[in-house]
Amino acid sequence: MTNLIFDPFMGASGDMVIAALIDLGADSSYIKEVMESAAPVTVNISRTSRGGIAATSVSVIPDTSTTRTYPDIVAGIRSSELPDPMIEDAAAIFDRIASAESTIHNISKDQLHFHEIGQADAISDVVGACAAIHDLAPSAIFCTRIMTGTGFVKTAHGIFPVPAPATLEILCDSKLSWEYGSIEHELLTPTGAAILAHIAEPYIPGCIATRIGYGAGKADLEIPNVLRAILCDDAPLQRDDVEVLETSVDDVTGEVLGNLIEELVAMGAYDVAVIPATMKKGRSGHLIQVIVKPGDSARIARRIVEETGSLGVRISPTKHRLIAERRMESVKITIDNRQWEAAIKIATDSNSNILNISAEFEDAKRIAHETGMPVREVMRRIVDCAWEHRI
Repeated sequence: MTNLIFDPFMGASGDMVIAALIDLGADSSYIKEVMESAAPVTVNISRTSRGGIAATSVSVIPDTSTTRTYPDIVAGIRSSELPDPMIEDAAAIFDRIASAESTIHNISKDQLHFHEIGQADAISDVVGACAAIHDLAPSAIFCTRIMTGTGFVKTAHGIFPVPAPATLEILCDSKLSWEYGSIEHELLTPTGAAILAHIAEPYIPGCIATRIGYGAGKADLEIPNVLRAILCDDAPLQRDDVEVLETSVDDVTGEVLGNLIEELVAMGAYDVAVIPATMKKGRSGHLIQVIVKPGDSARIARRIVEETGSLGVRISPTKHRLIAERRMESVKITIDNRQWEAAIKIATDSNSNILNISAEFEDAKRIAHETGMPVREVMRRIVDCAWEHRI
């Protein structure tokens, strides 16, 4: 499966989205044809450079003699000869833009007749982005944190702070994360925000990058003004969200720490580590690290405080870990002409390839006790048997 990741470290606009996707391999001739058929525009696609990075540029020259209302735009898209999925995506993107403008100006969407909504290049950008996405046909689309820029932008309605009101409204109605950054320029346009908000999820899975594309923005800025897009294959491991709890203690006995480990695991902690540490003034102590599900942090942190007397527990921001799929099976091994059944844990990747097989200690311990064989040897035989039968 191939995923697509947008990395808008310098924001995004409709033409930058299209350019980045063409740079990744989307059919430029087809996209140009679709854009020019959707609106009275002339589209030029070329190679350029921004801040030393080679990129694809999409330039849209509109016929500015007419503008359209929001209902006209939707009617035009739905009556086009585009494939139905592309029509639905384009209509949904324009609905995001119209909803934002409607909220800001307190006018119903059916009455919208703004320059930003009706301009021909916005129509061609939205349709072109949809065409490029459907041409590449990624399995899933993700987006990293978006830089919006700072300062002020001049629109047909006046001068507004960056991000522009429509852009911010679109972001507010999405799950995408964003920040201003340090560039005094409008990096994220309403059209770019609406496209990303509709097509992308706000997180990144583990992946293996296979191709990178760059779409050039119009301005030459101190940081390369490009939108980066990445095609990648699924990582062979699953993605999991966790939080890491930490606290340092210098007056807790080994018995208490051992009991704490058992309690926290019983409460649902994924893992607990107690690490010897040298504290302030040279005192010996321990660093307690606990990996938990995000929803369990407060409950488990409270237990740590109760058991250790710690005055506080640090919670690291949510981190993503890659984990193997795990399942339990059993195998039968023969020792001294007697057959024993033992549990094993099998770790696989998302393609069901076996990564590791381990013997469950309690079963190995039981068999070792009854046979007089060392536990280590019993565990080795269990694993060898499992690999032999390719469970």
